[in-house]
Amino acid sequence: MFNVYGLTETTVNATATLLEDPFTGDRVPIGRPISGVETYVLDAELNPVPVGTAGQLYIGGDCLARGYLGRPDLTADRFVPHPFSAVPGARLHRSGDRARWLPDGRLEVLGRLDSQLKVRGYRIEPGHVEAALCSHPGSSTPRWWSVPDRAGRNG
Repeated sequence: MFNVYGLTETTVNATATLLEDPFTGDRVPIGRPISGVETYVLDAELNPVPVGTAGQLYIGGDCLARGYLGRPDLTADRFVPHPFSAVPGARLHRSGDRARWLPDGRLEVLGRLDSQLKVRGYRIEPGHVEAALCSHPGSSTPRWWSVPDRAGRNG
């Protein structure tokens, strides 16, 4: 069985790995970058972190989108200048995923660095949910939470 990881901003697939059968680990690794993809785990100053150390996952290469249509603010925030490329204008995408390199060279995602949720494959920003609830005339202090499904998954 393969586990494939990717973002819409990276033409969907960015990394892949073959999993042992049966898989017995605590976390499922997302693997290594596929052809045309560059992956980095960086600290807040865009420096690579050592193997096993958590940082933010950045993705670049031929797979990377140019930005968000009609959203120059979000594009500037998420698509940052590529600190390791000699190609003029090269960018990396700041994924928002907390990750680390494993000793075997594969990547492992440890969670999100923000409050974004994935619900059945859709990105949900809790701030957007709060804003919608606040806009209702009968709501004064909205509260929301993610409820696990029968399998214990949130989303």
